[in-house]
Amino acid sequence: MLILFSKRESEICPQLVTNTSAGERVNQVESTGRLPPSPGKPFPEWPTSAHCFNMSTWKVVDSRVAGISKASISPSTWKVLNILQSREFQAYLVGGCVRDLLLKKTPKDFDVITSATLDEVKREFHRVIVVGRQFPICRVYIKGSIVEVSSFETTRKNAKERKTIISPEMASDCDSNSLIRWKNCLQRDFTINSLFYDPSSNTIYDYVDGIKDAIILRGLRIAARLGLVFSKETAQAIRDFSSSVTTLDKSRLMMEMNSMMAYGAAGPSILLLQKFKLLEILLPIHDAYVSLQMTSESGLLASMLMKLLFCADKFLSADRPSECSLWLGLLAFHLALLLHPQDALVVWTFASILYHGEWKTAVGFARESASARVRFVPELRSHSENEADDLLLEKVSRLASLVKSSIRAFVDANALAALNAKYCGASRSGLVFVSPKMGNTVAEIFSVLTPGIRSHATTGRKARGVDYELLKRGNPDEVRLVLGKIIIDAMNSGGVAKGKEEEPADLKAPTSLYSLFRC
Repeated sequence: MLILFSKRESEICPQLVTNTSAGERVNQVESTGRLPPSPGKPFPEWPTSAHCFNMSTWKVVDSRVAGISKASISPSTWKVLNILQSREFQAYLVGGCVRDLLLKKTPKDFDVITSATLDEVKREFHRVIVVGRQFPICRVYIKGSIVEVSSFETTRKNAKERKTIISPEMASDCDSNSLIRWKNCLQRDFTINSLFYDPSSNTIYDYVDGIKDAIILRGLRIAARLGLVFSKETAQAIRDFSSSVTTLDKSRLMMEMNSMMAYGAAGPSILLLQKFKLLEILLPIHDAYVSLQMTSESGLLASMLMKLLFCADKFLSADRPSECSLWLGLLAFHLALLLHPQDALVVWTFASILYHGEWKTAVGFARESASARVRFVPELRSHSENEADDLLLEKVSRLASLVKSSIRAFVDANALAALNAKYCGASRSGLVFVSPKMGNTVAEIFSVLTPGIRSHATTGRKARGVDYELLKRGNPDEVRLVLGKIIIDAMNSGGVAKGKEEEPADLKAPTSLYSLFRC
């Protein structure tokens, strides 16, 4: 993680807290009045007064203004909160569930933290099991669910003995409950997991700008879907803090990316991610491609990637989403073409088999479609050979293998680093946020495009319309059908207008991706 700083009135104050040796950092904060330096990062000298805590940045937010719906809180969680608070204990939702609520998602589980000790929690509920040795918590079994309850007291006992220095200014400005919450949030892994939410009072306590880290991606998603334009101030704030998305865990990044890509706004989302320098973090190879296409003669919107995404958007919407394997499959397909440009006939046949599901029909459609000239650089070679069926089948199977291999760049950090070093220079890095399991799911989509492809056929599908319920569940046959249609539509949109069939001389030979992508 990174430490971000902002200067306010000649005072440098922390905006994010790293998870490096959390206990030691809290010890040093309380004993010295400052955060210790992060390894490898020089730390500026701070004044030792309580103002270095910059309590002016501590926020108390109305959850209704933040858009949280209490209906998303489970009845069992409400019961736990109400019982603890009725006994005059402080009790809050904390961690990932608050993050999910802010992002308008229904949390999978809820964590509660309370001022009650674990023994006091056990006395309040009929069935409680304490788990964990170093950091014990209570698992409360209630209303058929499990709610995990931790204690502020446990955090205090696990911290080393230390002398807490609180200046008169801090003592007068800060109540004891705020100090307890603040100390606890410093020991959490990510800022977005350091929020405390009391739904009974509609209050969110934010001591480390955790809300800001979560709303960057959410803001881009909403803007992409609705075609909104950010104010100058908001746009600059997103640029300034774009790197804070690296503090989100992989599953959260995946969820946010899926929210942008699977609901009919993939094209605008990629454009916004690139504009605000988030694409270079999330999809660095595609970011290099987008940057290159923006300077090309035809322009970014005429590029194959954008054609694919905008064609995908025509099939999807907020009430007709796809499972993430669709857009991941599109990105993997496009990456394979970047690394290994193909003849247009091979791509036509590849897409046609995915869509039609039967070799004879698919190859006939592909040969007819390939009669029109399509130009995408660097993905397609300048011309298509009229291959015999056996050789064409071999090339299509080879492309399917290349697509499956390209998936590694989305799930394997080492594979991504190797591609970055080869095509974009060592200075460009990126995050891997796709799980190996999802990578295997995407690979399965292309498993039918094997040397035995002649026998492949969809079953039980007479109409070629999209079954959106199956698509939402990630049914492989449905994903193949839609993926094939998207590629076909994108290829059709890349046709060269009459009178421009003769391509420039510099495009007639396959273009080296290395020379294109050296950035």
